[in-house]
Amino acid sequence: MVENKKVYELTEEGKKKLEERLDYLKNTARKENIIAIQDARSQGDLSENADYSAAREEQARIEAEIAQTEEILQHCKVINNHDNSDTISLGKHVKLVINGVEREFSIVSRVEVDPRNGKISNESPLGSNIIGHRPGDVVRFRTESDNEVVAEIKAVSLGK
Repeated sequence: MVENKKVYELTEEGKKKLEERLDYLKNTARKENIIAIQDARSQGDLSENADYSAAREEQARIEAEIAQTEEILQHCKVINNHDNSDTISLGKHVKLVINGVEREFSIVSRVEVDPRNGKISNESPLGSNIIGHRPGDVVRFRTESDNEVVAEIKAVSLGK
């Protein structure tokens, strides 16, 4: 039976950040957690030791994040978007006027999403609707909550 693995599209920057995160988890967080477990064990009775329980929960969280990050990196496809075209695609930075308000975003994969820093997914309602468009295009679509969005594309450049 052929197993279909999910392919995670990443920008070069996104892959680098995941590799750095994996290194931190394996070489720093894991070691710090082992010390915390050892310290908690030295406090005596483990059955009622809150520090020990917390350290073990943290260990499980770290190991789960390591496994997830390794899975993504093993099955990722890096999108090298070095073309100078003005078409919106993964890895591009866009200036838009959305419902009258000027905004800037970088289009990234869902793994790299960081709304506070203007990184939106190519799979999000906005991202998926502006992909393939160019400056001067006006894109109209409805959100999941049935709000109409009018996005005028002002500029497209290589990602920030």
